Amino acid sequence: MQRVLIVEDEERLAGLLQDFLRQAGYDTHWLDNGNAVVPWVTANTPDAIMLDLMLPGVDGLSICRELRRHSDIPILITTARVEEIDRLLGLELGADDYICKPYSMREAVARVKAVLRRRSPGPAPADTPLQFEDDKLRATLLGQTLDLTQIEYQLLRLLARHPGRIYSRDMLMNKIYEDNRVVADRTVDSHVKKLRRKMADVDPDHEYIQSVYGAGYKFE
Repeated sequence: MQRVLIVEDEERLAGLLQDFLRQAGYDTHWLDNGNAVVPWVTANTPDAIMLDLMLPGVDGLSICRELRRHSDIPILITTARVEEIDRLLGLELGADDYICKPYSMREAVARVKAVLRRRSPGPAPADTPLQFEDDKLRATLLGQTLDLTQIEYQLLRLLARHPGRIYSRDMLMNKIYEDNRVVADRTVDSHVKKLRRKMADVDPDHEYIQSVYGAGYKFE
């Protein structure tokens, strides 16, 4: 059973979330203080986290930033301030989704399901337009082999593994340059531009890698 960690200091809201998520078939755990989140996640590794921004102790932004240093667990940010969304995207913290308060419990459950479905898509069916052969570092689109460098292959593989997830430039650089070399932000932009061109040569009617203003890139 998949477990969802709820980080929320409003007891009534947290209780409702737990009830609805359990009815949907998820196990849940609730924390109401930011100081406890990183140690608990490190020890228990939930499948997803619903993370409020305004918390006693450590705030949600700091928690998200800390978790993303060593964890790829799906994080859904919840906030009562709509204007904070731009700030979230601008900080490029790596959250998978956000929900503005007040929200319906059914919407929250649907968002959790969607994030978990994107993060655990399972093996690609044979008729999927984009296929990967990791042992050969080879990608094919609509049956045609893409002429990719190793970095381009790794970048495309990472984006395609979790369709719909927004990756910041920093996250992409950290994952494709494992030797921790210093790379300019625009290097990622250059790789994406080349990937788009090579994919458009095969399928000009679909833009697989999409830009998210102020945040990064996602695969659709």
